Amino acid sequence: MTTIKRYRLLIACPDRPGIIAAVSNMLSHKGCNITGFDQYSEGLDGGLFFMRAEFDDPSFAEEDITLAKEMQLLSESYQMQWRLAEAQRPRYLAVLVSTEDHCLNELLWQTQRGDINAQIRVIISNHSILEPVAERFQIPFHHVAVTKGQKHNSENEMLALIRDYAVDTIVLARYMQILSPEFVAQYPARIINIHHSFLPAFAGARPYHQAYQRGVKLIGATAHYVTAELDAGPIIEQDVRRVDHRHQLEDFKRLGRQVERAVLARAVEWHVSDRVLVYGNRTVVFPT
Repeated sequence: MTTIKRYRLLIACPDRPGIIAAVSNMLSHKGCNITGFDQYSEGLDGGLFFMRAEFDDPSFAEEDITLAKEMQLLSESYQMQWRLAEAQRPRYLAVLVSTEDHCLNELLWQTQRGDINAQIRVIISNHSILEPVAERFQIPFHHVAVTKGQKHNSENEMLALIRDYAVDTIVLARYMQILSPEFVAQYPARIINIHHSFLPAFAGARPYHQAYQRGVKLIGATAHYVTAELDAGPIIEQDVRRVDHRHQLEDFKRLGRQVERAVLARAVEWHVSDRVLVYGNRTVVFPT
C-alpha cells in the first residue's frame, strides 16, 4: 500500500541561476508532487536565495533516505543550508511562564483548536500561580523556582524536563527571567520570546513604563528568537496599537496584552509551519 506523506523543504544559499530548476527536477525525478512553493532572492550580486517548498512524496519512509541523500548532494553543489520536515507531524512545545496568563491562554486555546499545529507538552514556571490554568487543560505543570545564586541549578532542572518531554521548541510566554547563554545555545532558533515593546525600542525591563514616560503614540509587541544578547534576536513578528495622551500606564499594559498574545501566537504558528528562515540576525518569513 502506497503511503503519501507531505514534507516541507527549506533552503538558503548564495543566489545563482538554476536553483529552482535543480530542486524541482530532483523532486520530480523522485516522483514527488509540489503542492506549494515560495522563494525570495536578494539578487545575483552576492545576495542570498531562500526557498520553501511543500510536496507530497508517495514513497518516502523512515528507511528510505534517497531524498535526503539527493538533497545533500545538491546542497554541496549550491552551498545550501537546508531542512526537511514532515508537515503533518505536530511540534512539541514547552511553554515557560511567570505570573501573566494572557499569552499562555492564547497558545492553549489555539493549539487545542488546531489553529497552531503543535502540542504543549509541559508548562514550566518560576511561580505556582498559573498551575490551575495548566490543570484545566490537563497539561503537566512544573514549578521551578529561580533563586539568587542558584540559577544554574534551576536551568539544569528545566533542561531536564524539556528533554524528558521531547520538546522541539520553547516558548517564553512572558517568562520574566533571562536565560543564560549556555541554555540558549542548546536550542538555537528554537526559543521564541514575546517582548512587550516594538523592538528595538524599549528593550530590557519595564518597557511599558519607558514608553509611557516618553509619551509615545504607538505601543507594540515583538516576537523574536532568543539569543545570548538580551532582546536582540532575529525578529519573527511585530504589531502595534495606537495610544494618546489620555491613556495611562495601565491602559498601555491592557492594550499591550492584546497585541502580545496575537503576535506570539502568529510567531509560533509560523515557526511550527516551517515558514521562518533565519539568516544572520534577520528572518525571511514566507507568507501563509
